Amino acid sequence: MDTPYDEIEIEDMTFDEKRQVYIYPCPCGDKFEITVEQLKNGEDIAQCPSCSLIIKIIYDPNDFQDEEVEEEVDN
Repeated sequence: MDTPYDEIEIEDMTFDEKRQVYIYPCPCGDKFEITVEQLKNGEDIAQCPSCSLIIKIIYDPNDFQDEEVEEEVDN
């Protein structure tokens, strides 16, 4: 895998509630995007669609677990 251009805290990203996507500006002028579903699946890399840069998202995977998964872990 390529080395990430940067590591970004999820709190520094913009959240599009309608699309359920976190967005962060790329130096090329486009935007990195990662969906809530990707984060739930443990993915932490967002790639810019216009250039080859990628960023690593710093976040707590527990914040994106479904309630039913948490219940299974508690048992």
